[in-house]
Amino acid sequence: MSVSYIFRLVSLCLASFFLLQVALSFIARAAAPAAIRFAGSLRPRTAAHLLLILRLSPAASGLLAVCLLCLPSYLWLEPHVGAEQIGIACSFAAFLGVAIWASSAFRVLRAAAASSRCAREWQRVGQRYRLPAEVSDILVVDDDAPLLALAGVFRTRLVASRGLLRRLSPDQFNAALRHEIAHHSTRDNFMRLLLFLAPDAFPFIRAFAPLERAWSRFTEWAADDSAVEGDEHRSLSLAEALIRVSRMGSSLHLSPFLSTLIPDEADLSARINRLLVPGRAPQNLRRRVWILISGASVALAGAALVVLLQPATFYAVHRLLERLVR
Repeated sequence: MSVSYIFRLVSLCLASFFLLQVALSFIARAAAPAAIRFAGSLRPRTAAHLLLILRLSPAASGLLAVCLLCLPSYLWLEPHVGAEQIGIACSFAAFLGVAIWASSAFRVLRAAAASSRCAREWQRVGQRYRLPAEVSDILVVDDDAPLLALAGVFRTRLVASRGLLRRLSPDQFNAALRHEIAHHSTRDNFMRLLLFLAPDAFPFIRAFAPLERAWSRFTEWAADDSAVEGDEHRSLSLAEALIRVSRMGSSLHLSPFLSTLIPDEADLSARINRLLVPGRAPQNLRRRVWILISGASVALAGAALVVLLQPATFYAVHRLLERLVR
């Protein structure tokens, strides 16, 4: 099939990204079980950061390689001529590259639409109340559902149902509220958006679902820890709030862009046990992990810079692109 210069460039970039994404995704997926086990020995917030980096690294690395290597080498070394042939394999890989991004966009748009519908309905029927200085206000809706959530990604809003307010004592509600404020402080809804945006190895296949579930679990544990701050009374109040809310019925799953008090019933027992019998990861282990990650990042960035400064790198990449396009 003969295509123009620009279309050939776009096809090569998409095909290159897809092939890199597949290879890196298989590596990250193979490392996921060991990473999840290791994350269990860290503080929850550190563990969540580690798993988030692992999940986003295939897409981020693929994009960097395309932008810093494939695109410059093609523009520099490929003669600007008329229509040229493009092979079936390259066309198919480019199509899959479009498909995995379309799959990610579909997930994000569907979640955003659900979140927007909920927000409009709550704005219509809810009443706004002022809260202490750390947050602006809370929207209370007249509903018996067990709802306490941080809604939105960029402009977040706390939402609660009157049914939940009636069932919780002031101490329990304050502890639950501090849990949601912790999600706000660490921008967990935005991190969830990044997870939805990150494409998988193949279209409409969630190969990283175990890794994402582990990230969500550690994120909830971190919010619990931030809410109680080692205070035994707050720990007991939050544990009681979790039990009371769970007894009200299944938690609402209205949108992935909502941080609810109990997003996963399967993790409820572990959360309550952590609150009643708190434990901490050793500080030196946490420090060593960040030293290791920081050192590895600096080393990789330095190695990439050295490689990019070599003209031979672009010639080699261009030869690979020529083989791919045929």
